[in-house]
Amino acid sequence: MGPDRDRIVECMLDPVTSGLLAGLEGGPRECADLAREASVTEAEALGRLSYLIEHGLVTRDGGTLEADSEKLASAVGDFGAAIGGLEKMDSYLN
Repeated sequence: MGPDRDRIVECMLDPVTSGLLAGLEGGPRECADLAREASVTEAEALGRLSYLIEHGLVTRDGGTLEADSEKLASAVGDFGAAIGGLEKMDSYLN
């Protein structure tokens, strides 16, 4: 069974997890470095990314992590467009 889109979105909206994912945008990184930048332990970083790792959206090779941006984008679908629409609507309301 594939990953649950809602759970992936939930992971990505979590401030710590999104920070960890942002740290992976430039390519593979050491988990220890990502954790230090996010001010969490390495175990907590791996715990927060565990669902994404389990479904191959983030790969782990020893202490190195790498995000698969194509799989993440595919799993989330048109989430970016939905967020953009909400931001636009919010700007009209404010």
